[in-house]
Order: sequence, then C-alpha cells, then structure tokens
Amino acid sequence: YTVWTALWVTWNVFIICFYLEVGGLSKDTDLMTFNISVHRSWWREHGPGCVRRVLPPSAHGMMDDYTYVSVTGCVVDFQYLEVIHSAVQILLSSDTSSEQIPDRKKN
Repeated sequence: YTVWTALWVTWNVFIICFYLEVGGLSKDTDLMTFNISVHRSWWREHGPGCVRRVLPPSAHGMMDDYTYVSVTGCVVDFQYLEVIHSAVQILLSSDTSSEQIPDRKKN
C-alpha cells in the first residue's frame, strides 16, 4: 500500500507540474496523449459553466473520426481544475496513509 501511495502522489505531483507548466512542461504538448489522441483534458469540455458545442468536420473525408469541439463560458480554466483535482487526490491519499491500522490482540 505504501508503494502504491508513493506512486499515486508522484503521479499527481507530475500532473500539477504539467498543468502549471513547471520545469519546461507544457499543457499544449501531446505528452499526455502520446501523440495518438486529440483529446487533452476532460475538464476542458466539462468544467463548471462550460458550454460544449460539437461541430462536424468542414471538409468531407478529412478526419472522419474526429469532430471539432467548441467550449465557451467556463467559470474556471481547465488547467486549474486539473491542479485542484490532483491536489485533492494527494490530500486524500496522504490522509488515508497516515491512519494506522490498530493492533490486533490475540485472545
């Protein structure tokens, strides 16, 4: 459990650094998608107040599997939601890892 918690915290710290663009990281790169997807962040399209409009591709035969998504009216930018989400994950994992399992006494 300790190893998993350490990996989980490390991953979430990376996500925070990625979306805050710390140390040369950039949220606009394809690093998180491994260059195989146009998707960036779930929060980009589904954040509080966001109005999502899906538009079909303009040219026939181009990008058949993809559509253009227009997002407007978001209350909070998606990168800050990603950072908050990861920070909450770190707090929750550190809170549960600090709980100690009570000793069981043999009768």
